[in-house]
This record gives sequence, C-alpha cells and structure tokens, in this order.
Amino acid sequence: MQTSHPAIRLLAGERGTQVFLALLLTVGVAAPIMHLAFPEGSALHLSSYTMTLMGKYMTYALLAIAVDLVWGYCGILSLGHAAFFALGGYAMGMYLMRQIGTRGVYGDPVLPDFMVFLNWQELPWFWHGFDMFWFAALMVIVVPGLLALAFGWLAFRSRVTGVYLSIITQALTYALMLAFFRNDMGFGGNNGLTDFKDILGANINAPGTRVALFVASAVALGLGYLACRYITLSRAGRVVQAIRDAESRTRFIGYRVESYKLWVFAFSAVLAGIAGALYVPQVGIINPSEFQPINSIEIVIWVAVGGRGTLYGAVAGAVLVNYAKTYFTATIPELWLYALGTLFVIVTLFLPKGVVGLADKFTSREPAARAVTA
Repeated sequence: MQTSHPAIRLLAGERGTQVFLALLLTVGVAAPIMHLAFPEGSALHLSSYTMTLMGKYMTYALLAIAVDLVWGYCGILSLGHAAFFALGGYAMGMYLMRQIGTRGVYGDPVLPDFMVFLNWQELPWFWHGFDMFWFAALMVIVVPGLLALAFGWLAFRSRVTGVYLSIITQALTYALMLAFFRNDMGFGGNNGLTDFKDILGANINAPGTRVALFVASAVALGLGYLACRYITLSRAGRVVQAIRDAESRTRFIGYRVESYKLWVFAFSAVLAGIAGALYVPQVGIINPSEFQPINSIEIVIWVAVGGRGTLYGAVAGAVLVNYAKTYFTATIPELWLYALGTLFVIVTLFLPKGVVGLADKFTSREPAARAVTA
C-alpha cells in the first residue's frame, strides 16, 4: 500500500529532476576530490579559482530557481530579487567582518576597519549579534523574508500586477542600492564589506574551507530545488499555477489569491537570501553594486534562456549565461552586453521555452519515431 504523498511520488518519478540531481551529485562529489586529491601539476587537478567559480555558479543557480518559482509558476515578474540576494550577502558579510577582530588594518577588536576610518565611536545597534554565526544565519533568512512579506502584503493587497509590479520591485532594489551606498548607513558605503579572514574558525582561503563552501552551495541548491519542486507539484502549487494562468477566475472560485502569492514571494526571497549568504564568503566581497537593477534583469534572462516554469531550466540558464559572461568578459568585455541582449532576443523570438524546451523537443521525438517504425 502506498502511503507517501502524491507530490513525493511525482517528484521521485520526474525525469528532469532525476537528471538534475544526478548531475549535481556527480559534480558535488567529483569537484572536491579533483581539488584535494590531485596535485597542482596533474591534469585532473581542479584549481582553487575553478572551484570558487563553480561554487559561485551554484549560488546563482539557487537564485535563478527562486526567480523561476515566482515568475515561471506564479506569474510574478520580479525585477527586485537582487535585493534579497544582496541582503542575505550583507548579513553573512557582517558576520565575517566581526570575525576579523584585531587582525584588521587598524587593529580595533570590535569596530570594522571602515568604521574606524570614518571615526565611528561605537558599534551600531544593528551590528550586535553578528559575531555569532547562528544569529547571522537567522538574519539571512529573516531579513529578506520580512522585507518580502511587507512589500508583498502592500503590493498584492492593492492588487498591483503585471508590468506595474515589476517596476515597483525594480524601484525597491534601486532604493536599497542608493541607501547602502551611503557611508552613514554603517555598511561600508561604496566599498562594502571585504578582507574576510575566517568563517566558523577556519581560514576562509584554505582549500578545505573552499571545498566546504562548495559542498554547502551544492547541498543548498539541491534542497532548494527539491523544496520548490515539491511546492509546484503540491495542491497549493496547482493553485499558484492557476493564479498565473487566470488570476481573476482563481479568485472568483474562492481562493485567497493574495495569500498564495505572498507566501510564494516570501519563500522565494528567503531562497535568494540563502544564495547571497553562500556567495559572499566564496567571492570575498559584498558591496552595493549587488543591488543594481541590471542584476535583477540578468537573473530574469538566466531563467528565460534556460526555460521558465521548469526549475532545472533556470539552473541550466544560470550556468550557461554566467559561463558565457566569464568567457566574454575576459576576452572581449566590450561586447558582452551586446551578446547578452542578442541572446535574450533570440530566446524570446525563437526559443520561448528556453534551451531545456528545445532539448525536450528533440528527446520527445525519439519515442515517437520508434513507435512509427514499429
């Protein structure tokens, strides 16, 4: 007798999920082994740079999944998810700054270097508690989640939808960017937070720490994907998709549309915050440029290129576009934005379901061809 939840049975039998998790497990196991077990001169050695780059791609993939959940399944085109990503990153960055202590340039045991430089006399109240990892980890979830709840409650209660909602979310991240650029805000101003030393007592630049951060990113990506897939396959997920396809009809038959949109939006923001928290210790810096509206637009492009409404398509798009960005910005940086724009136009016109949709189209032909032959 089957006792598992129907959504769990569907999740276990979904081909795309199985392929994605198999690839993630393979990369998550093979990459650390290649980095630690093989010497630098070996052809199988994975350099620290590549390890960090792959970890960064995984945080971007988690961020893309968060956007795909609200856009691909709920129909909310958010152009402000970079704000939640950056807030999670700042929460982790504040913890990392508190770990520096007397090893900073000015040797102050409490105040970060930028506060000493700006003649701050005491630690601001909102920095207290960030010397403890558990508190910082809690803020990674609470701050983006509460902001999304407050913003979503006001927006969805007012029934702001479509392009108007997109513009408001973009205004949100732009306002936060301007605020965090100010030196008197207490977040490092234009320079942001950097020069990190330790995380949980371990040297942040040590190979073992890099591997641990990479594995944590892979685990977070896998769990985030499974959570989002479970939501989309559940009864609540079907209601969310009904809201995407026909919001007025869904409201007419008795569902509280605003409540569904609000909790999906808040959960998506929490995922984005976790992605930002994993991103910062791997790249070594967080500054207000992460709030830029162009970053939120790029996230939407990742999802569109990969294929929205699939989750694993968002992962594929995030990895493909950011790999292309890494390559082009190193070889022909002046052409990258033109290439990105051209890619988005091509996908919009010719690949509305993204590269995953194109792959599904070809793979679905094979069984049909075999059936005709038989």
